Amino acid sequence: MPNKKSVMMLAATFALSATVLGACGSNNNGNNNTNSADASQSPAAESAAPSASADAGAVDTSEELKIKMLMVGGKPVDYDTVFGELNKKLKEKVNATVEAEFLDWADWTQKYPLKFAANEDFDIAYTANWAFYNDQALKGGFMELTDDMLNKFMPLSMKAMPAVAWEQSKVGGKQYLVPNNNPEVTDKAVLIREDLRKKYNLEPVNSPETYAAYLKAIAANEKGVNAFNAKGADGWKWHELDQILLEQANDFNLVDYSMPLAYKLDDATGKVFNIYDTPEFKSLLTYYKDLADNGAWSKNIVSNKNDVWQDMKAGKTASYAQNLGTVAMNLAELKREQPEVELAIADLTPNSKKIAAISTQNGFAIHATSKKAERSLMVLDLLQNDKEIHDLFMYGIAGTNYEPVGDDKFNALPGTPNYTGFSNWGSNSPLNRMDASYPAEADAIATAWEQKVFHFKLETFVFNDANVKNEVANVGNVMLRYAIPLEYGLIKDIDKGQADLIAQLKAAGIDKVQAELQSQIDAFLAAQ
Repeated sequence: MPNKKSVMMLAATFALSATVLGACGSNNNGNNNTNSADASQSPAAESAAPSASADAGAVDTSEELKIKMLMVGGKPVDYDTVFGELNKKLKEKVNATVEAEFLDWADWTQKYPLKFAANEDFDIAYTANWAFYNDQALKGGFMELTDDMLNKFMPLSMKAMPAVAWEQSKVGGKQYLVPNNNPEVTDKAVLIREDLRKKYNLEPVNSPETYAAYLKAIAANEKGVNAFNAKGADGWKWHELDQILLEQANDFNLVDYSMPLAYKLDDATGKVFNIYDTPEFKSLLTYYKDLADNGAWSKNIVSNKNDVWQDMKAGKTASYAQNLGTVAMNLAELKREQPEVELAIADLTPNSKKIAAISTQNGFAIHATSKKAERSLMVLDLLQNDKEIHDLFMYGIAGTNYEPVGDDKFNALPGTPNYTGFSNWGSNSPLNRMDASYPAEADAIATAWEQKVFHFKLETFVFNDANVKNEVANVGNVMLRYAIPLEYGLIKDIDKGQADLIAQLKAAGIDKVQAELQSQIDAFLAAQ
């Protein structure tokens, strides 16, 4: 899920990205030296950018159109009010209004693909590398966006978007996505009850070992409190600490979270392996089993349906894992609402390589059957690049949902929670505002992470599972049935549990999937 941290980190990340790309030649794709300042060097921009504004102005917008959007997340309380104001501005500028449908977090993974399979009537869809982008692009669910279309109907984006962002978001050499213009480091951290750590005179939490000591102390002494908590699997096939303790700690990169196939970040050959069949995973199972046996989390964690952050606010949870931007905003929120409670952000893998999200981390695509594609692109252009419209779409009504502070910051208000929690991040851009109360400690972590961003040849590789779709689905089912209980320490004999997991994966066809993946990686690297 995307990070909501804003401009200060983003500009630095892009600058760093351009420097590293130019120096090492990784992920060049003909764009080694591109950054925000030279976005006009993209092929599309070179061909028509000088006349883009004139072309957009010549578009016939005499007919008012209603654009239907498909969004991920719960419908915000103040949706009607905010979108009412948003639509007034959109009508003035492009004679269009938008109507959004929201797929709740509890069931969006099931409902999202069904919307496309049924060819329902909508024009714009939120999508991302974690939200069916590649899958729907390959299935024909999204409309191809040509250079001519982008130049004519999205002149602001063509001017502002780095060329590398367009390149990163192509599938099979074709553009289907209007990516977010807001790169970020995707590593996760954990949020802990710092006051409880101090209460039990524990070492600062900055490693897997110190974190384990913290969890055990809380479990042993704080009755009615889950030392660690996570939402139930609900389609997610990993322990909530895996990204930190399995991927980040070992500099692994999972190709796709729907299957346990990974490679080492610094392996130029891109050799793929089953992450469940590694010494690192076996060691982590021992770590998890020890925590489970010491009561670090509930035995019912895999079926937990509660909002983990709300449980933490209520004093029922003492830590959870999430991206840096989210835990930072959580910390700021509790500091405002419960100043007597002290939280801290713990980076458990401070020395690991860091991965910067490619541009498909968040974005919007046009439904392949939309009859309003041109106006939809014009709307997206404004959502990402028009300051007034961007502020409305991202933050709601000034004075009600947020208090503007200058051009790039905001203060939260009592009405802030009434307009949040859905996928407006598809319009992330340098116009984003940062919460004025954003914790200094989170900025310090972000700054340190930015210095460790590692660019690698497979950074923009996307797996096409068309030839092994059934096997991928079968592998995913095995992960849910065998890996989830094993990782949460619910299997008594972890050696047998690991052996059973690997055997079931082989029966599900993981070897075929691995061979197909390796073939595609080899071809991708050969073309570099």
